[in-house]
Amino acid sequence: MTKANFIQGDEFEQLLKGEKPLVVDYTATWCGPCRLIAPLIDRLAENYGDRANVVKIDIDQNRDNAKQFGIRSIPAVLIFKGGEVVETLVGKAAYETFSNALEKHL
Repeated sequence: MTKANFIQGDEFEQLLKGEKPLVVDYTATWCGPCRLIAPLIDRLAENYGDRANVVKIDIDQNRDNAKQFGIRSIPAVLIFKGGEVVETLVGKAAYETFSNALEKHL
C-alpha cells in the first residue's frame, strides 16, 4: 500500500516545482483529528499517486513552512498547482471531500 510520506522543507520545494499537483496534509502527532484523517490521506496517495504527489508535513518540525502558508488550525490540507495554493481544506472531512478537491485540479 502506498502511503503519504512525511517530508521536510527541501523536499517540499522540489515537489512544489514539479508538474503534478501537490497535496500537503499539515499535521502533528498530538492532533486527534489529524490522526482521524491520516488513513484518508494515505488512501489519496494510493489512489492518485500516479497523477499527484500526496505528502504530510509535521508542523512541529516544519514551523517555517506552516507559517509561510498561514496554517493556524490543523488538520489542514493544501493543494498546490504550478507552485500556488489552489485549494485549502481545514478540519476533518470525508474522503470524497479530499478526492473531489484534488480531481478539480488534475
